[in-house]
Amino acid sequence: MRSETFVPFRTGLGFDSHEFEEGKPLYIGGVHIESSFGLKGHSDGDVLLHALTDAILGALAEPDIGELFSDRDERWKSAPSELFLREALKRMRGRGYELINLDCVLIADRPRIAPYKDRIREKLSELTGLPVDRISIKGKRREGFCEVEGIACICTVLLGRTDAG
Repeated sequence: MRSETFVPFRTGLGFDSHEFEEGKPLYIGGVHIESSFGLKGHSDGDVLLHALTDAILGALAEPDIGELFSDRDERWKSAPSELFLREALKRMRGRGYELINLDCVLIADRPRIAPYKDRIREKLSELTGLPVDRISIKGKRREGFCEVEGIACICTVLLGRTDAG
């Protein structure tokens, strides 16, 4: 049984990246984006939900997304990444924490993120229960970084206790 010291706040950092794959659907933050390409991955390849899941798990010092949902396990083949996020949120709530805010940076030359930011923020609000005004999404270009085209995402989260410990 885990013994836990009362900690009023916890921060987490998550990262994920996938290269493009022609003919696969593209999902970013749970939003389907019309495109001729998607992201390679055992699941649906949603880099934002993967990074967010790892940020929450990291804040809790829990096993990471790869340990919980191995790409060697056929159960997760083409799985929607919302399943992984739901598990991280369940663990978070079970430990007496709630999301205070989240901040994500998507690094990609294509597609442009700006036209989808509001839809992604709304979807993340729906998935997490967090008000939209506590969700930040930013798009940045690669500017020559990395030779392989794809999308990378970095997310940070702040968790706060929901009880007195």
